[in-house]
Amino acid sequence: MTLLGPYPGRHGVRKVYFDRKVLNKMHENLPDNPSQDTQALARSIASVKPVQSLGRSELRVLGVLIEKAKTTPEQYPLSLNAVVTGCNQKSNRDPVMNLDEEQVNQALIRLRECGAAAEVFGNGRLARYRHLAYEWLGVEKEELAILAELFLRGGQSEGDLRGRASRMDGIPDLQALRAHLDLLEKKRLIIWLSPPGRGRLLTHGLLPAKELQDVQTKLGITAGFLQAMLQPTSAGAATASLPAVARSTPAENPEALAGLADRLEHIESTLESICERLTTLEKNR
Repeated sequence: MTLLGPYPGRHGVRKVYFDRKVLNKMHENLPDNPSQDTQALARSIASVKPVQSLGRSELRVLGVLIEKAKTTPEQYPLSLNAVVTGCNQKSNRDPVMNLDEEQVNQALIRLRECGAAAEVFGNGRLARYRHLAYEWLGVEKEELAILAELFLRGGQSEGDLRGRASRMDGIPDLQALRAHLDLLEKKRLIIWLSPPGRGRLLTHGLLPAKELQDVQTKLGITAGFLQAMLQPTSAGAATASLPAVARSTPAENPEALAGLADRLEHIESTLESICERLTTLEKNR
């Protein structure tokens, strides 16, 4: 028999045992293509409701568990040492962190307490860890890949997010990404940080309230600028908002294209500034 848990029960924390064959079957099916049976099993195990927010360390640990389940399934579930290594790796992480074993262990305990992760014991009695994020968050595999990237890197643009999440599950284009983002927004699992348009920024919805407020406050003025610049109410308004030199066609005014290019460069510079602010906020959390 194999120990899976512990989990909260009627008389405090309880330990749940499973036959090793049953546990192996759950490992095979649950990470990226869970069947109805395994979903029901995981729901019965993760009997507590998900928390509304997670701390910095818990987000990094949960992101690592999701990422490794998708990219290196042969090494999953992960040992404590593997989780620490994944948390502190320099690639695909922003900010780069330096968590020690005790910090990671405490984060795992909190994730297990809220039903987002589980501790499993196999042959050799070495404790390993797996996520229960499909049921905990109620999402599909592409949506979970998107959230994992946001957990690992924080706020970013749609274009960056599509490319990064595609290393775990294919997202062919921005239209496909936006379909998934619409579903995540309805579940309040993502938060938009800027208005619709090119380079739109977003983050995940598991930020503590104070940190989210700080992000929104610091981006408020810039977001208002983008609203005016990138989302005109009509074609006439869009034309009116352009400099006079840019309203005429190239045939009418040779300087028209140059004016438009300058305007585009200004917008891109503003978006770059927003990304830098987000990076600074994530590093100072």
